[in-house]
Amino acid sequence: MRSAFDFTPYRRSTVGFDRLFDFLESAARTEQTDNYPPFDLEKVSDDRYRITLAVAGFRRDEIDITARQNLLVISGRKGENRSKEGNFLHVGIATRAFERRFELADFVRVDAAELQDGLLSVELVREIPEAMKPRKIDIGAGQIAVEGKQAPAEEREPETAT
Repeated sequence: MRSAFDFTPYRRSTVGFDRLFDFLESAARTEQTDNYPPFDLEKVSDDRYRITLAVAGFRRDEIDITARQNLLVISGRKGENRSKEGNFLHVGIATRAFERRFELADFVRVDAAELQDGLLSVELVREIPEAMKPRKIDIGAGQIAVEGKQAPAEEREPETAT
């Protein structure tokens, strides 16, 4: 049974979606089997998101958050401060290093990060530049102006005789 989806027909009929298809193909190739640390992804509002990771036992200086263009990498490396000579009957608190990668859409940036009660919350916001937002175009009133002057008669719409 074939598990990969072929995007070739869509690549032929679309322009500018290369990054999307590359992302979908790479996501299909690399199944993430390691689910550590667990996380929640929340849509707070239309343009705000929150990623919350359960990082119990990690301090602020043991976690690194790196935002690159369209990629957020959160990694943690636990310092060797746990005594190996202790009388532990069970060791269940994970102290292994981790790295989580999140693909970000265009114009999404990291706004803030906070570590509280073993939960790391990363706030994301989508800010579309003014040049990319829809804008209303006013329709002129019968005359075409060229650099502040009235356009020559041959460039104007023909007047109808009455």
